[in-house]
Amino acid sequence: MLDIKRIKEDPDKVKAGLKAKEVDCDKEVDRILELDKERREIIFATEQGKAEQNKVSKTIPQLKKAGEDTAPVFARMSQLKAEIAANDEKLRAVEAEYRTLMLSLPNLPDDDLKPGGKENNEPLRYFGEPHQFDFEPKHHVDLCTDLGLIDYTRGVKLAGSGFWMYTGMGSRLEWALLNYFIDCHLADGYEFILPPHMLEYQCGETAGQFPKFADEVYKIQNPTDDRVHYMLPTAEAALASVYRDEILSEADLPKKFFAYTPCFRREAGSARAEERGMVRGHQFNKVEMFQFTRPEDSDAAFDELVTKAENLVKGLGFHFRTVKLAAGDCSASMARTYDIEIQIPSMQGYKEVSSVSNARDYQARRGNIRFRREGGKPEFVHTLNGSGLATSRIFPAMVEQNQLKDGSVKVPEVLQKYLGGLEVITKK
Repeated sequence: MLDIKRIKEDPDKVKAGLKAKEVDCDKEVDRILELDKERREIIFATEQGKAEQNKVSKTIPQLKKAGEDTAPVFARMSQLKAEIAANDEKLRAVEAEYRTLMLSLPNLPDDDLKPGGKENNEPLRYFGEPHQFDFEPKHHVDLCTDLGLIDYTRGVKLAGSGFWMYTGMGSRLEWALLNYFIDCHLADGYEFILPPHMLEYQCGETAGQFPKFADEVYKIQNPTDDRVHYMLPTAEAALASVYRDEILSEADLPKKFFAYTPCFRREAGSARAEERGMVRGHQFNKVEMFQFTRPEDSDAAFDELVTKAENLVKGLGFHFRTVKLAAGDCSASMARTYDIEIQIPSMQGYKEVSSVSNARDYQARRGNIRFRREGGKPEFVHTLNGSGLATSRIFPAMVEQNQLKDGSVKVPEVLQKYLGGLEVITKK
């Protein structure tokens, strides 16, 4: 949620920032300013009415003692009571519309981001060289099928299109990837979290996914009460709410977490031939990094998360690039995002395997997450997140880039210890 003070101080700058994100919210911003003014006027009128109520009520005993008629006083009291009740009802309606509009506004992009969409994304650096083959390489679907790593047919039979089933060494290889990520994060001093996979609505609201993207998640209706849960699309949705409605001390910060979860997405992407297999799906595994920081520390925290994501990809031996996203390609909740992109040979281009983002105080305002400096007033924290990593694109890139001419696949050195020292996966 944006700071209303920021909107009131320079509405034109806010409108320009949102347009840089390719979102036209001019009418919403103008209406928010109208509602904020109306809200303050109603509150002032209500306070004035209550003050008069208190003043008038104090005269009643004196009037009675003097034997004077109190009927006009009681009539005025009744009138004030009705006016205050009407103002309260009007205030509830104004605040409901105000909150809905405030929740609908995306985060403002950082000033140094280029405006527009992905066509203005800026590659910052490259690591390694693109993989070259001296033979005709196979697609990861064919490799995984031939080696018995994934059963695509039975995955679809169990859950429908957009799902797959790891089998045998494929299951162990997936688990090895996750263990590699986990061990790296533990070594860096991050706290391991295993959050619930079903979340309440407020989690999506705090993360910035709701109300705008409420239709893009899997919802679960509880048959015994009115509660509706949803399957988390990313662990960020859970981690962002860990301290919702709490005040941390300055000494508590930074908080550095990582979580493993399966992720559930209704939109599995396009059905293009080059994206067949497990590049896009309704369920995939991911380890997510998350930080709560002081505002002055969030830029350094962002650089730390980017470096961590890059090091994970480097450890697997991939060629990759780090890309600074343009304002319009950042998600609604984020002020800045860098993507780590690797090559999947069959897709003839780069694909994102990690997004590292800084939400600034946007999520903290939505979730009322604050901290207090010694002797100071509560301030909103900054929140940051980054994939560390998702496996659904790492896995196909790994088998495609590490394939050998005979159809076997080399195991990255960092994963071999999780597979009993296995160096090459061959067809049984």
